[in-house]
Amino acid sequence: MKRYIASLIVVVSCCTILSCAKNHQETTAQPEEETAVTESTVYYIKDITPENLVKIYNALGREAKGDKIGIKISTGESDKSNHLDTTLIGPLVRSIGGTFIESNTAYEGNRRHAHQHAQTAKAHGYSDLAGVDILDAEGTVELPVKGGKHLTKDIVGKNYTDYDFTVVLSHFKGHQMGGFGGALKNISIGIASAEGKTYIHTAGKTDDPAIIWQNVAEQNDFLESMADAAKAITDHAGENILYINVANRLSVDCDCNGNPEAPEMADLGIFASLDPVALDRACVDAVLNSEDPGKEALIERIKSRNGEHILTAAEELGIGTQKYKLVELK
Repeated sequence: MKRYIASLIVVVSCCTILSCAKNHQETTAQPEEETAVTESTVYYIKDITPENLVKIYNALGREAKGDKIGIKISTGESDKSNHLDTTLIGPLVRSIGGTFIESNTAYEGNRRHAHQHAQTAKAHGYSDLAGVDILDAEGTVELPVKGGKHLTKDIVGKNYTDYDFTVVLSHFKGHQMGGFGGALKNISIGIASAEGKTYIHTAGKTDDPAIIWQNVAEQNDFLESMADAAKAITDHAGENILYINVANRLSVDCDCNGNPEAPEMADLGIFASLDPVALDRACVDAVLNSEDPGKEALIERIKSRNGEHILTAAEELGIGTQKYKLVELK
């Protein structure tokens, strides 16, 4: 595929809604060689269009390639959920030529079992755009967690190991348990099987979905367990993975909620990086520094769940860094 990068503008000042918290972005006074080591690049484009989604993918400079390319999305719980629209992601999906990958939920609903999940994906238009693979439809495998705080393994659908490359295409929004959902949630809870989701939510106490809600972990333990599971995925994928967050329809609730609260703040744009920690940090910073008064509901959701703790936990595991350079595409 022809690669290109649109004219780039490096954002180095704290202005507009995309101002970076001073502890998260290196200043221009830092030596150039130190900056290259200690910060990651996050690309940003304001207008959320199909063409710009392709543009920001190309800017990453890492081509999704291999015999099997998985595109990790959330198929959404109901037609009221704010999952990504197929008209928006269609050109990117077709250009990559991948398969949508998803895993079953650990709660009863429209995606608890593979046949239900496949029906939901079709109802939301995904199976008309590309193939859909419910990764744990035929069983699970375990991926090791190296250095995890709570987990020694991540339980994922066995089909995941068939894929050569993963495109993590996430809808950035709030989340009723995690505070916010972005790239880190999409590769941890999102790729985990129903048993794996249970294992994460209970910080390794059980993998039985039938007793998940009787064994839910303390909040920070849960967030740290999500980071543990994300580490397993990034170690498994190596350089064969990239991350795109679409920050639109910014409800305080996740796409796993079949009846979410309506968004109170305006869309922010599209963000992308090869570093999921920097990417999610940039999206959270964009919310925190927005001039939109509607941001308060989402900020309250993030803060009340201590949502930013997953960023610290993931950084401590070596998944990525919270220091980043924001590059705006025009």
